[in-house]
Amino acid sequence: MSLYGALYAGVSGLSAQANAIGIISDNIANVNTVGYKGTSARFSTLVTQQATQNLHSPGGVKSQPFNHIDQQGLLQATASATDIAIAGAGFFVVNESANPGVGDEYLFTRAGSFFPDENGDLRNTAGFFLQGYDLSTGPATTSASTVSGLQTVNVANLAGTATPTSELEIGLNLPSTAAVGDTETLTIQVYDSLGNSHDVDMIFEKTAVNAWSITPQDPTLTSSGAASGTITSAAGSITFNGDGTPATITMPNIDVTWTVGGANNSSIAVDAGTLGQTNGITQFAGEFTVSKSNQNGVSFGNFAGVSIDEQGIVTALFDNGETLDIYQAPVAIFQSPNGLSSQSGNVFQQTSRSGPFLLNLPQVGGAGTVAPSSLEASTVDLANEFTNMIVVQRAYSASAEIITTADEMLEELIRISR
Repeated sequence: MSLYGALYAGVSGLSAQANAIGIISDNIANVNTVGYKGTSARFSTLVTQQATQNLHSPGGVKSQPFNHIDQQGLLQATASATDIAIAGAGFFVVNESANPGVGDEYLFTRAGSFFPDENGDLRNTAGFFLQGYDLSTGPATTSASTVSGLQTVNVANLAGTATPTSELEIGLNLPSTAAVGDTETLTIQVYDSLGNSHDVDMIFEKTAVNAWSITPQDPTLTSSGAASGTITSAAGSITFNGDGTPATITMPNIDVTWTVGGANNSSIAVDAGTLGQTNGITQFAGEFTVSKSNQNGVSFGNFAGVSIDEQGIVTALFDNGETLDIYQAPVAIFQSPNGLSSQSGNVFQQTSRSGPFLLNLPQVGGAGTVAPSSLEASTVDLANEFTNMIVVQRAYSASAEIITTADEMLEELIRISR
């Protein structure tokens, strides 16, 4: 009977609008949730088929949620070096356990508010641990639709390190007016394998017109000037063209046997410039001047923090200026991200509707770019949600009015029999 059909249609309207207001309330409640993806209510008709076209049997309406997971949220800069966001497609891979085992599910999130916990593991505010590839064993290689090789990113127990000098680059001008036998001295600072600083004097002596010898002296400790090693390599030499550029350069490596501290012996390659150019040692009129004296060694440094770059590479920073790449976080992409299943903690679970995940490095194969020191804001638009709330409230009231009107009509029908 159409009167009863009208009642049921009104009830379906109440149910559908109640579901819609629940979706709106979730959106509003998560307006400040990092990486939250808004959901909207999608309505569709319920039709009761009739055997004849002369009658209409009310069916009603139903609503179901539609997740806008592929919608990009606004990126907001933060002061934390371990806050990360994704600009473009993809998700960070996370796990509920710091040491994933059997039964620990890998999930996916856009909420990149990660920070080191008491064990040094990077986890976000929902308690999920960031997964990445360990770079200590070599460059990261993606593994398609498998999480093989992933482990929790950990920034604890990163010891300081020292780097011995292995390369030296010098640039200076030797005076062309110097007499044969005149000398000039360049003092350079180098580091051994233990991070000790040493001074090495390089003596330049004019041996003939347009010709100089280069003799490194035994090193001394920078702090005290005490002898600290012995140079076993031969002296070098350099000759110049008439335009002041070097014609020949003979500069063997500076081989040092350290006699204090127990450091490993060193072999330092010296770059004195390019033949025929003025990018190294030159001979022009004027004073002895040094334009550059660069070496690649550093003293011992302590762990000072971490940073994450646009490639998802987690880098350890040391207070001596050294850096060490330790992990790289991949980005998981899906054919249909809106088909993912939402889980508590602002994470998503793979489903048959989303298709399998594909792990890629950031900016590779359609994966988005990692935005360092940034967080992705919620995609909820409050103005839109409040507008939808008004519409839903009116639709709910109208559905209730259907029930009231149908009830009055049934009551009138009952009176006929009296």
